[in-house]
Amino acid sequence: MLIGTFTLRLSTGVTGFALIYYLGALGDHPRLLDQLLHFGRGEHVGDITFGLIAALFYVSELVLSPAFGIVSDRLGHYRVMQFGPVFGLLAVLLTWATTSLPVIGFTRLLEGSATASSVPSILGFIAVATAGNELLRGRASARFEAATLTGLLAGYVVAGFLWHFIGPETFLVNAALYLVSFGIYRYGVDPREDAPHHERAVGEPRFDLGRYRRILGGSHVWLLAPTWIALNAVLGLYTNQTVFQLFRGDPRFPDQLLMGGLDSVQISLGLIAGGVVFFAGLLYWGNRFKNLRRTTIILYGVGGGLLIVVGAAALNHSNGLPDVARLVLVLPVIVGVFVLAGATPAAIGLLADVTEAYPEDRGAIMGLYSVFLGLGQIAGSLLGGLAASVLGFDGILAGSLILLFVAVGPLMLLRQHEHVFGPGQATSFG
Repeated sequence: MLIGTFTLRLSTGVTGFALIYYLGALGDHPRLLDQLLHFGRGEHVGDITFGLIAALFYVSELVLSPAFGIVSDRLGHYRVMQFGPVFGLLAVLLTWATTSLPVIGFTRLLEGSATASSVPSILGFIAVATAGNELLRGRASARFEAATLTGLLAGYVVAGFLWHFIGPETFLVNAALYLVSFGIYRYGVDPREDAPHHERAVGEPRFDLGRYRRILGGSHVWLLAPTWIALNAVLGLYTNQTVFQLFRGDPRFPDQLLMGGLDSVQISLGLIAGGVVFFAGLLYWGNRFKNLRRTTIILYGVGGGLLIVVGAAALNHSNGLPDVARLVLVLPVIVGVFVLAGATPAAIGLLADVTEAYPEDRGAIMGLYSVFLGLGQIAGSLLGGLAASVLGFDGILAGSLILLFVAVGPLMLLRQHEHVFGPGQATSFG
């Protein structure tokens, strides 16, 4: 299951970053579908347009994840998780074939559908498998997030090298990766383990939207929503929009060191370093569930985000400083990434705790993971595009700072009511 998560996110990451390089010089790539349908050559893509295109992926994930969660509770996780690679395969083939922005926008919706159809069923499975075991839930949540983020980061890195050597044909290679993902879900997952969806009482309606409205409307999970959305928005700023600025740059901001000047390979090498630190943070904080409250780990994550902003702002305005001094400025960024990594598995743990009261509807509830992720990433993409168009890389950092402060208020309220999440109470520190 986790291997399938890794490979699917690997494919998602390859598409996401290959698309950044593709959109950065769209007019240089006349494509097959454009010639057949007489589309014009690719347009210049500005910061706001890029933000809108990036947000479409998360719009699809946001809207469809709850629906696929409900379907997975009824049809079975094993069946539904196989939909994702098929959607992704169609998306990358269409992307390879065109430079039309409307068509590319549609492919982002398809790519979001790939994630929306796989994540709720996987998280529902994890919630079942870790019921009543705090340590196992912490480790499983961290491993899921590690598989997700390692896959994405690996995809970002692979995309940089592939683009450097083969350009738009990167999308064709990624089509093969989606086929591998399909094979893992189809033949590498034991369907006999997919039993929970058969446990519903005989005679109970299979699809009852009113039931889910009642479950979600009365759930304390909404105490978690504002903080998780804000933190996901920060992560959205630190991925797509940040890399777009590092790669393309803007001559209006010559005094900002981090604006442009990096090629795809250099960006990939930087992502490798950041990914290693983030992965180490996931492992560390995932093993702290028994000793620390979930909200304490998330609060530390907010502090890590603040460290990133401080270090990156200093580095962005370090023109004239020797390289050794710049290395010192990188240190708070590294520490911040390590600490911020703990916020996501802690939030997943809280959401999994909520499902203990609704054991037959875990997929539907865990589908909210993608809802909060989607809302955050949409907000991050749009805010990042607007901020970068006005202030360059400084705008991205300012947006991050605002979002981190937004996250703190709801988190303090959540700490007062954390006991309502059930078995997720800490046993000692925090």
